[in-house]
Amino acid sequence: MAALDDLAFFQHIARARSLTGAARELGVSLSAVSKRLQQLEQRLGVALATRTTRRLTLTPEGERYLQRGALILDDLGELENSLREQGSALSGRLHVNATFGFGRRHVAPLLSRFAACHPQLSLQLELSNFPRGLDAQGVDIHIRVGEPPDARWIARRLLANRRILCAAPAYLAGRPPLRVPEDLAQHDCLVIRENDTDYALWRFESSADPREQRTVRVHGRLSSNDGEAMTRLARDGHGVLLRSWWDVHGLLARGELVELLPEWCGVAADFHLLYSARARESLRVKRFVEFMVAEMAGRVPPLP
Repeated sequence: MAALDDLAFFQHIARARSLTGAARELGVSLSAVSKRLQQLEQRLGVALATRTTRRLTLTPEGERYLQRGALILDDLGELENSLREQGSALSGRLHVNATFGFGRRHVAPLLSRFAACHPQLSLQLELSNFPRGLDAQGVDIHIRVGEPPDARWIARRLLANRRILCAAPAYLAGRPPLRVPEDLAQHDCLVIRENDTDYALWRFESSADPREQRTVRVHGRLSSNDGEAMTRLARDGHGVLLRSWWDVHGLLARGELVELLPEWCGVAADFHLLYSARARESLRVKRFVEFMVAEMAGRVPPLP
């Protein structure tokens, strides 16, 4: 039991990345955390981390203890869950990673409902501008946009989505007509700098034949790393926006934005729930994935 307690304690230490942060998370004093870590290292006979009160860096032995320890704790949790009836309460921890915009709008409300159904389950929702690496320690489920990665990861489609070219009626008044994607060269485009890709390259595919694709380099005086900010600028009539259907469908329905070039769609940008093959047997993961897929249906209208 002491060894399992130490494994769980070290998980807190490693996630906090500082003794001060770990003390705050555990609700104990800084000296108590420091003393317990020293006792753990003495028992194992190795240094697990170099640390100050503000920063903690794991040694190679610490990294090994963290990674193998997480597997052991997960296995224990799954063993206990598997011994219960299917309809019994879930317990343990589930860590979900998603991007800010979609996470706030859709993942957080659904996670709230899932948490209400499973009061013994500890849920952590981590939202980030950039998706965490799929091999990130401690993350059980990644919610990603775009094509799933290699076969090491199981992917369940959460939402069919693509990017829509649109602008406010006020912007379009008196502007050159848009007949083909290349006509965007004559327009002010609102550029979203969300990742490390060439964000000024907009890609389209023909609605009639998805194999026919066009790539256009766009220009505009307004840009941001925040998609919601750029959507607001589009509503205010500052230019043409290429934005996901899930984000702008309501504005299109109300006429605040108008879809452009419907015969040339932005490329598909479906959302998927990703988890490792090892997590396939996790009852927590299985129930959460099933819940998300079922509850997400109907939250966003089908693609036009």
